[in-house]
Amino acid sequence: MADTQHGGMLGNTQQNAALAWVITVALVVLALNHGLADSYRWLAFTGFAVAIVLLPAAAFRDPLVMPPWELLVLVLLPVVDATVLGETFLTSIAIYVAVAAIALVVTVEIDRFTAVRMNHAFAVVLVVLTTLAVAGAWHVAQWLADVTFGTNYILDGRSQDVANHDLMVNFAYAAIAGLFAGVVFSRYFGSYGDAIETQRTPTPRETSPDSEPDPVPTLIRDQLDAPEAVVRGLSRVMQVSLAVLLLYGFVTLDLTTVSNAAIALGITFLPAILERDYRLTLEPGLVFWLTAAVFLHALGSAGLYALISSWDSLTHTISASIVAAAGYAVVRAIDLHTDEIYFPPAMLFAFILVFVLAFGVAWELLEFTLDWSAQQLGIEAVVAQHGLNDTIVDLVYDVVGAVVAAVWGSFYLTALSQRLAAQLDG
Repeated sequence: MADTQHGGMLGNTQQNAALAWVITVALVVLALNHGLADSYRWLAFTGFAVAIVLLPAAAFRDPLVMPPWELLVLVLLPVVDATVLGETFLTSIAIYVAVAAIALVVTVEIDRFTAVRMNHAFAVVLVVLTTLAVAGAWHVAQWLADVTFGTNYILDGRSQDVANHDLMVNFAYAAIAGLFAGVVFSRYFGSYGDAIETQRTPTPRETSPDSEPDPVPTLIRDQLDAPEAVVRGLSRVMQVSLAVLLLYGFVTLDLTTVSNAAIALGITFLPAILERDYRLTLEPGLVFWLTAAVFLHALGSAGLYALISSWDSLTHTISASIVAAAGYAVVRAIDLHTDEIYFPPAMLFAFILVFVLAFGVAWELLEFTLDWSAQQLGIEAVVAQHGLNDTIVDLVYDVVGAVVAAVWGSFYLTALSQRLAAQLDG
């Protein structure tokens, strides 16, 4: 790539490079200090940040190509705070500002060094999603370390409810930091975006529009196909069952069953509304997929969550696959609609994982808010959380659902994405 590409977000001025290198050296020193002090969480966080920061210089083999030093200050602050003062209230907030700063740098580097193309708005959204997803993955990793190696990062003797409350507070910090990053950091990407259009490597679509591989192997496709009549029939059976469950809730005056069955039944009519109002036809397999997700959740709310311990994991996996499917279809449609955005299949898979993890964090925050509000009002919660382990396991199965959607669902979603793109073109 030519030197003209080094401007903008990844500035090549000597002043920016000098300040950025000073901060990077400080991060390396602090990382080593944390390693010697057996503070492995901060060693991992700081080491990852350093690797991301040095990627542009390594890729261009030019020490002047460094991210803006202002963003690196935001990464440095929580590490210094943790080193000098130990983990304080400030650290809990600042670390997610640092994560947001890293997310922005990662977004820019993906746009610069891969075939991915993003416009300004999409890049800002990706920064917000990445911040939430990293928060979720970071806490899942700490929980797994506690369970596997006996560390005390999250499971430190507190009750499940207290630990879960602190987790929700951290997720709230991440959400605020992500939104802050989306608003404030956008000016960096805006100035950067005007400077990166020269001498780009053409995308596969530009060189050979029909050369992209089918993301789903033919063997899987052939084995998962089912007669449309059977799929439609099963969907109708579940709709009728939801209607019966709704009537049962009314008769027994069970608010939880009524609300969950009513919402689930309403969602099952969404495909028909999309077809009627927007001429957006969904394949029977997608309709069945959606109906099964809300049907199984409604059964869980009616009592199976309490009777079968693994039912919650099953519904979270299927629900996450629906969220992943929606994210895939929309992003792929935008991808087809505009030349400003392009995601090759491999990177789209990574985006789905980020999207679902971010949505999972947002959903857990919503559940916590509804549960807490119901307790304050003295009413029965429509949805409830059951401690830290429940929340973390939900996030793990969210990722499982994302993988299911990315590997299997893209076969059914390709045609839907094309129809969405046609709607955008119209």
